[in-house]
Amino acid sequence: MAAKCSHRNNSVGSLILEHHHHHRHNRSSSTATTTSSSSSDSSHHFRLWSSSFRRTILDAVSCGGSSRYRHHEDDFASTTTATTTTTVTSATNVSEKKIGRVKNGKSEKLSDLLSIAEAESEIETIKKVEVLEELKSVVKELQLENESVKKESAASRVRLLAKEDCGVRVTLAMLGAIPPLVAMLDFDNVDLHIASLYALLNLAIGNDANKAAIVKAGAVHKMLKIIESSCPPNPSVSEAIIANFLGLSALDSNKPIIGSSGAIPFLVNALKDLDQKSSIQAKQDAVRALYNLSIFSPNVSFIVETNLIPFLMNSLGDMEVSERILSILSNVVSAPEGRKAISKVPDAFTILVDVLNWTDSPGCQEKATYVLMVMAHKAYGDRQAMIEAGIVSSLLELTLLGSTLSQKRASRILECLRVDKGKQVSGSFGGNSSAAVSAPMYGSSTSSTNANGVSKECLEEAEDMMSEENKAVKQLVQQSLQNNMRRIVKRANLPQDFVPSEHFKSLTASSTSKSLPF
Repeated sequence: MAAKCSHRNNSVGSLILEHHHHHRHNRSSSTATTTSSSSSDSSHHFRLWSSSFRRTILDAVSCGGSSRYRHHEDDFASTTTATTTTTVTSATNVSEKKIGRVKNGKSEKLSDLLSIAEAESEIETIKKVEVLEELKSVVKELQLENESVKKESAASRVRLLAKEDCGVRVTLAMLGAIPPLVAMLDFDNVDLHIASLYALLNLAIGNDANKAAIVKAGAVHKMLKIIESSCPPNPSVSEAIIANFLGLSALDSNKPIIGSSGAIPFLVNALKDLDQKSSIQAKQDAVRALYNLSIFSPNVSFIVETNLIPFLMNSLGDMEVSERILSILSNVVSAPEGRKAISKVPDAFTILVDVLNWTDSPGCQEKATYVLMVMAHKAYGDRQAMIEAGIVSSLLELTLLGSTLSQKRASRILECLRVDKGKQVSGSFGGNSSAAVSAPMYGSSTSSTNANGVSKECLEEAEDMMSEENKAVKQLVQQSLQNNMRRIVKRANLPQDFVPSEHFKSLTASSTSKSLPF
């Protein structure tokens, strides 16, 4: 039936097309013989009829073709809509799948990171547990009695474990490693002493609590006992003990204990090295330990008793240790017994002035000027010795070329010396005549006395003595400036026959006491 209707549809369509084509041909052939109005009317009616006829035929004989067509259109539209919807839905599903994949990728990545972090934390926890168990076993071996071999091995392990790990130092101390290590110093075994001493040394690095615990456990007296019982002491053991004194003395609460224990004479002997057995490292550690101990003022008396001051003063020429020695002297000079010991050293001020002349180190200059400043403020005899040692020219040079701190300290010393010089000059006249000395008074030529009752002869005598004083000061200033110029020329690598300019000569010729930078 569908095929039949389709055939009829095709026949009707061909008939309509033929009729329409024949009508167009007849229209064209009769156009010349008909009028325009009749032609247009017939043409208009035919067009309307053919259009309505076509619709009627199509509706009547299409066997529902139009409805099927409409249904086909609806099906096509619905199919298109469904396809579009399906496409959109599938695209949405694909997008959701993609988004889901991204989300799942992120979540999977996050979960991987979390699992890795958990695995790493578990590994770290396992390592920490293993380290803790190892430390516990080491401490147990340290606590074994009559097992010197195991004790020595355990002490060596403590030394290695505590060398660079501050956390291990804390843990070992909490586990109780310090008391058995200190107790090992009572054994008569050099290897055991060395192992325990270096283990204690590493435990004390950067840990004040361990420093205090080591001293509290009696390590200081045990170390000194080893030194006293060994004749002569083993150099390796002595070096380890000096290193421990250096580390322990850095803590302020340990300074009075170590200073009063008798450790200072041992450190001084190691520094002097009369037996030629101390290494360079041991000497450096001894100097630093003595500096730490000298910070605590009551320890100065113990240092003075050892006759260390003359040795330090005579060792100032050594460039490597000069600044450290001056650091010790800077602490010693704060105590009266320390200043007295420095003053008693022959040529002490000549040595200190020489330090100002030959060294270009700001640290040495600042420390040397500090010692001289304190000495100058405390004793008149020391000021006189400084002047005799030629300190003025060196101080004038420092006020021009020294560091900021050296310049300030040099100016204070010069001020002290100037005031002392003025007192000396005014004191030679006594009483109330200081005004006449400080500023010579010129009366009238006819009067023999001034308002204060001072005779003309006394004024002339005072004027003569003041002129001598001015001449001395002027000569001192000229010498200082010339010495400074020679040193500046030498440091600038200028020719030795360098001749100062006329301007400089005029400055030295016209200088007075008022031109000094006081």
